[in-house]
Amino acid sequence: MSAPVVMAIDPGRRKAGVAVVERGGQVLYRAVLTVQELESQLPELCARFRPRAVVVGGGTGWRVVQPLLRPLAAEVPVHVVDESYTSEQARRRYLRENPPRGWRRLLPAWLRTPDQPYDDYVAIILAERYWQQEERHEQGTGGDGVAL
Repeated sequence: MSAPVVMAIDPGRRKAGVAVVERGGQVLYRAVLTVQELESQLPELCARFRPRAVVVGGGTGWRVVQPLLRPLAAEVPVHVVDESYTSEQARRRYLRENPPRGWRRLLPAWLRTPDQPYDDYVAIILAERYWQQEERHEQGTGGDGVAL
């Protein structure tokens, strides 16, 4: 039997980061999609990975993707979670995993910026937070988040 997975979404007005992450932290899928692509691919992703929950950041783009997630809520629990500081954490992780090349290596770390969207990294962090919260809940130390 495979490990349980969650699908995490970092919603934005025009694009969204999506990640499917196993309980142990293994990332099975990640992408940055337009909102239209997200709408068309959500049912396929749910059928393919059968997540135990969908985790959505409750920030700026939450209202944009909320209608897209309503049909899923009948089959999979949807949890809206705090996404405080996830963009900063994702930026650091992206830059660490994608070191600069050429002249960009000469720039100090604080001046480096990702050369492509990294919303998928934010989604990974949201999934990791969900699993950490689940672990705390199972240990009886509580957690936060709101079900849709």
